[in-house]
Amino acid sequence: MRSSDFIQHTAEYIARVQQPSGAIPWFPEGTLDPWDHVEAAMGLSVAGYIDEAEAAYWWLVGRQRDDGAWLAAYDGESVADGTRAETNFVAYVATGVWHHYLISGNHRFLNDMWPMIDRAMDFVLSMQAPSGEVYWALDTRTGINKDALVTGCSSIYKSLECAINAADLLGENAPHLAAARSELGTTLRSRPERFDRTWESKSRYSMDWFYPVMTGVIEGEAARRRLAQRWQTFVEPDLGCRCVADQDWVTVAESCELTLACLATGASGPARELFSKLARYQAEDGSWWTGYAFADDVMWPDERPTWTAGAVLLAADALNALTPASQLFTTVSLPDSLQHAQRQGLVQRLK
Repeated sequence: MRSSDFIQHTAEYIARVQQPSGAIPWFPEGTLDPWDHVEAAMGLSVAGYIDEAEAAYWWLVGRQRDDGAWLAAYDGESVADGTRAETNFVAYVATGVWHHYLISGNHRFLNDMWPMIDRAMDFVLSMQAPSGEVYWALDTRTGINKDALVTGCSSIYKSLECAINAADLLGENAPHLAAARSELGTTLRSRPERFDRTWESKSRYSMDWFYPVMTGVIEGEAARRRLAQRWQTFVEPDLGCRCVADQDWVTVAESCELTLACLATGASGPARELFSKLARYQAEDGSWWTGYAFADDVMWPDERPTWTAGAVLLAADALNALTPASQLFTTVSLPDSLQHAQRQGLVQRLK
């Protein structure tokens, strides 16, 4: 299949599953969560489904809570899981909207979305600990869950970058976003004891390994070393990236995100090699299986989520520069004024 056909075939599946309201469930008749809804919407943007992508963001506008958050899951227009609001789910809207703006150039849309982004980030930053990490979730029954996830906080770090860029372009005064991002990055890089304090370590999950690279928390030689250290643990030759180190299961979304992480370190060869092995996991209708249990030689689970299709499209864009947003997850881009201020701050600290 030609690359243009492959892109359209994948995006058509997402568009077919999208509901008239703009909601993008995991699969037909399924539920959605805010993070995966945005991931699927970004896939639509990559393929040029501009109106459909914008409808997905307007769906979020209509369901944002007074505190700026969204709940864990929705079923159509109803709440499917109201037990919590996860901070990385809430923050991700900034990444999605900025991604869409980079592709569409629609300044009016970005301006219309800013109040939603601003309220979402206010919620997220209200959950930032004094030590820099962002707490995982607000439990609607018991209050703030005061522990943090490396993967979730890394995703928030990228979302803060996107929110900063949106604020700068729109002329919004938002220095608190840069300060929060700086504090979060420092904690992610130098204070591992602030994560997984009250539950079992998530280090057996591949996302904890590559997300700090994919989101720009760790860059340069340190990022290359990080990927090299556990490459053989997580990457199954010719099949893809394991989701969990001790399970014989590779997943398409993690493989696509690791592709992005490789590109962020300049390792285009491994990125292309990894992505090239995934075509076998696409179904005839354009959808993508969640993963492959290779010990049993079976696609598992029996699901083909829209967010997996979205992850495929993001990786394809990064590899082939299909859109102006192709480098969003492979580079760190901040306003010139902020970069200058950060350089000046570093000079002052070194004196």
